[in-house]
Amino acid sequence: MARRVIVLLESYIQQLGYTPAVHFELEGCYRFPSYHAKRELDFALVNRQLRCLGIDAELVPEYWSHQWEYVSVFNGQAPLKEADNLAFALEKLPYLFARQGVEQTLIKPVIWYGDNGQLAPGCNNVFSSDVRAVHIPNAVQINISASDDSGENIIAKHGFGEYLQQCFLQTSLGCCLLYLPEEDAFERLALKSRYGLAKELCSPVDISGGHQGSIALYKQYGKHNQDMGVEPLLYGAGNQVLLSRKNWRKTARIEHRLGASSCHYNPYLNVVFALANLIDALEVYNNKGCEAGLKPSPAPVALPAALNHDKDGFDAVSLFARQRWFRERINAVQLYMQTVKGLADLSVENSGKLGDKLQNRVLAKYQQKTFIR
Repeated sequence: MARRVIVLLESYIQQLGYTPAVHFELEGCYRFPSYHAKRELDFALVNRQLRCLGIDAELVPEYWSHQWEYVSVFNGQAPLKEADNLAFALEKLPYLFARQGVEQTLIKPVIWYGDNGQLAPGCNNVFSSDVRAVHIPNAVQINISASDDSGENIIAKHGFGEYLQQCFLQTSLGCCLLYLPEEDAFERLALKSRYGLAKELCSPVDISGGHQGSIALYKQYGKHNQDMGVEPLLYGAGNQVLLSRKNWRKTARIEHRLGASSCHYNPYLNVVFALANLIDALEVYNNKGCEAGLKPSPAPVALPAALNHDKDGFDAVSLFARQRWFRERINAVQLYMQTVKGLADLSVENSGKLGDKLQNRVLAKYQQKTFIR
């Protein structure tokens, strides 16, 4: 059903005159048998295999020992293909790793006792002699942008990126179940404070904006204040870049960095979430322009501490059940698109309200009660 909703939302965005772009980054770990504990994964081999499978992505080593990151390759794929890529990769990576002798492929929010060490005082990458355990957090990031009919990225135009960021800031609390789908996802949020790992870990723990927050707007500068969109033009000896240019407008995007890596993470639902927010911003952009609707950046918002059954109802399942935006956004697009030739099968009469159905289907995994009617 989520795939069907993605097609619906993509079609509506095209009706508005834009092309959406969604890309994923996902972290995980691997373990060889103890007698091969120091062995490293052959990333080049895995990437050749991903290309043979038609997956627009590559794997790269990440910060911690035996940690990897799945990174989308920008081949112009539509959001539905991007969701297919990640879903297929999550299914196939354990088999590809096992062919190299990997004993465990770990796609989890936290890898308990995944590494050891402590950063030396005042250092970002030099470790002291302290070998205390480090519990490795694994994230999913989703990048969102859109281009107009001339192919220009509109994130950098007329306040659109800032407005889209505000849309995500408003909807991410109520929809946190989509990107924090299991209990360990909430353990991940507490790692830094609970285990004294604030220096070693940089995972976000709340909903915040700016260009360094958990929902970041990347234009001229990135998460580490680095220049964005740097394109090498001339190389010297040793592959050293001698001349480059900055084309940050091409790479400008919203990066939603709150997701937890998990076998329960559903790429399709999260693409629906991304496109629904994009539609909110595009409608304002087409109607009156985004600059007029911009508000001061809100203060960071705490995420819930539990997946379900919080005594005060401040848990991911309860928040998703109470919020109305997700289903109403989808229903409104469906109602509009039923009048477009060739999309009669998306009508309310033939399909029911897709937003209600999809929200209920998500909740059905966690609740045993009557849902939205």
